[in-house]
Amino acid sequence: MRALLQRVTNASVTVDGAIIGQIDAGLLIFVCAMPDDTEATAQALAAKIAKLRLFKDDAGKMNLSLAQTEGSALIVSQFTLAADTSRGTRPGFSYAAKPDQANALYEHFITCIKALDVPTQTGQFGADMSVALTNDGPVTLWIDTQA
Repeated sequence: MRALLQRVTNASVTVDGAIIGQIDAGLLIFVCAMPDDTEATAQALAAKIAKLRLFKDDAGKMNLSLAQTEGSALIVSQFTLAADTSRGTRPGFSYAAKPDQANALYEHFITCIKALDVPTQTGQFGADMSVALTNDGPVTLWIDTQA
């Protein structure tokens, strides 16, 4: 799986003009499933993200995890993280998992994050979404379980 994390002071996702997910301080997590991913991959990625020390402590150092700061997660599916841009000028997306598999892994990832007691909001799989955020830092990290 691939994930793009952005530390935010707030973030929201809108579908058809209605906000369907919204958080204050925490992580905006864009997630993409790949064909070889399994539920174990999703679970491991969720555990890693929940433990990553991306938030400032009293000394101003990135030393606290999402759970330690009682931050929230806004999880958005994003198959474009699997883009192949190696040839030409139009990206290909054959590296992304097929929709049925991708949706199942996205839902499992959400379940795993929630099981770690992280307050969670989500986007809508397969929808045309508008995402708004205020990046904090900015802090943006890329995680690829295939690498």
